[in-house]
Amino acid sequence: MPALPARLRAVFRLGPGRPEAAPVKLRQGRIYVLPTLPGLAFAGVLVVMLIASINYGLSLGYAFTFLLGGVWIASVLSAFRNLFRLSIRYGKAESAFPGGNVVFHLLIENPDPRRRPALRLIGAGGETGFDLPPVTCCEIPLALPAERRGVLPIGRTVIETRWPLGLVRAWSVLMPDMEALIFPTPEVGSPPPMRLPSDRPADLGSLCPGNEDFAGLRAYRDTDSPRRLAWKVYARGGEMMAKEFSASASGELFFSWDDLPAGLPEEARLSRLATWLLRARQDEERYALRLPACEFPSARGEAHLRRCLGALARHGTEQGRK
Repeated sequence: MPALPARLRAVFRLGPGRPEAAPVKLRQGRIYVLPTLPGLAFAGVLVVMLIASINYGLSLGYAFTFLLGGVWIASVLSAFRNLFRLSIRYGKAESAFPGGNVVFHLLIENPDPRRRPALRLIGAGGETGFDLPPVTCCEIPLALPAERRGVLPIGRTVIETRWPLGLVRAWSVLMPDMEALIFPTPEVGSPPPMRLPSDRPADLGSLCPGNEDFAGLRAYRDTDSPRRLAWKVYARGGEMMAKEFSASASGELFFSWDDLPAGLPEEARLSRLATWLLRARQDEERYALRLPACEFPSARGEAHLRRCLGALARHGTEQGRK
């Protein structure tokens, strides 16, 4: 069968064709309603009952048929109203490694003083069921499988309901402007040591926070690791103190794309760098990262790790070349 023209295909493609800005409000033109398979069977039974009532002149049959027909029509209206006037905004997107799940958080608001039961949020490879209490906004997570490194947009997402009787399905198609990062898979086995040769000049006289030489004690901060606490001082009745260390700038970790073996494939390079970054974060080391398209100065912490892993995830994409 020849392919349909693009304009004709667009007629049958429900929902927006490109990412849309928040908030998304479900109005009448965005909600579609069709009978489910049980709904079609129910309608068929009504037709048979109507024919039998006409054929045999059954007044009670008419009444029962029209009563059930009213139930079917009420189901259509109830399913439509269960979605009508909902407002969707976009929350955060949790990144992941391949083989896990990226989680998109959507903020769905019910402005009406009535409950919205039996709703479902469906994406490419995942779905979430939820209810909305009256006059409230709930954060609904949608977990999608992380299959390969890169940038994963949430894509076409459906919010639907089959409430109250499952006879009809009401739904709306969304195209949220959201994306999550899938980091490179860490290298399996034992990668080479983390300390790579740096092409930056080393100022051996300068000192910076590090993990090598003990430099004294300082007041405890909430962000300090338990491994840095001066437990002996605290056990003797002293104040909660943290150990301060120093290291020369040349002793900091420096991970560079150019320092990796020339014959190492691109994905293997990214996996090795990801492994080094995770290990450096675990050891609370300061480290810098240099890629062909960007460079991150020396720092430590979870935010620095996320920035560096995000650059690895975007490597080779349009965003990674900006």
